[in-house]
Amino acid sequence: MTTTVLTIGERLRDWRRKRRLSQLDLACEAEISTRHLSFLETGRAAPSRDMVLRLAEGLGVPLRERNALLLAAGFAPVFPERSLDDPGLDAARIAVEAVLAAHMPFPALVIDRRWTILASNASANLLMAGVDPRLLEPPVNVLRLSLHPDGVAPRIANLAELRGHTLSRLRRELADNGDAGLADLIRELAAYPGGETYPRGGEGMIAVPLRLQTPLGELSFLTTTMTFSGALDVTVSELTIETFLPANPATAAALRSVAAG
Repeated sequence: MTTTVLTIGERLRDWRRKRRLSQLDLACEAEISTRHLSFLETGRAAPSRDMVLRLAEGLGVPLRERNALLLAAGFAPVFPERSLDDPGLDAARIAVEAVLAAHMPFPALVIDRRWTILASNASANLLMAGVDPRLLEPPVNVLRLSLHPDGVAPRIANLAELRGHTLSRLRRELADNGDAGLADLIRELAAYPGGETYPRGGEGMIAVPLRLQTPLGELSFLTTTMTFSGALDVTVSELTIETFLPANPATAAALRSVAAG
C-alpha cells in the first residue's frame, strides 16, 4: 500500500472546499490577492509560516490541523498538545473541575474530540448505571456507552430519535474535519440496533431530550456543550463539557432528592 502525502497547497485547497469558500472569499478574508492564493494552492508559490497561520485562521481550521498545515509547509508546529494533568494546563483543569462541581446535582461529563470521557461529576454515575462493565473499561467512549445494546440504550425511551440526532451531528462533524477515527466511530454506531428517526418539533419542544428510564422513574434531560474560547493548546481546544439539564420539574426534583439524601 502507498500513502499519499498532500502538499501544503493541496491541504489548503481541501480545507477551502470543506468550508465551501471560493478563492475570492478566502482571499478577501486573508487580505491577499486571489492570484497569490491560486499560486499557493497550485504550488507555484510557497507560503510563509505567518501566511499559513493567516489562511488557517480564515478557514477556521482546528489547532491540531493547523499544526499539520505548518508541517506540510516545512515549519515546526506552534500549538502545544499536553495531557490535561500537565502542570501547564492547571488553569484549564481547575476551570473544568469547577464547572463539574457547580453543575451538581445534575450530570456533567468532560470529553475529548473522539468522545472519550476524561472526567465527570458524581451525578453522571446515574446515567451509566446498569451497563456492561466492559463498556466502562478505559478509555470510555460516551457514544458507544450510550448507544451500545449492552450500554445505556435499553433504558433510553426515545432511542431511535436520539440515535438519529446523534448520528446526524456526527456526520456534520465529519464533513467539517474529515477525521478518519470519527468515520470509524460513525460506522460502528450506525450498525447498532435501535433505528434512526429524525425529530420533529412540537408544542413545548425546544430540543431533543434524553428520556432515561431509572429506578427514580423516567428522567428527561436537555444537553448543552461548553468549550474553551480562544484556546492555544490542542488538548484544551478539543475539550468539551457536556452538561445535562432537567427538562422538567420532576427530573429536577428527583435529582435534588438523591443529592440531599
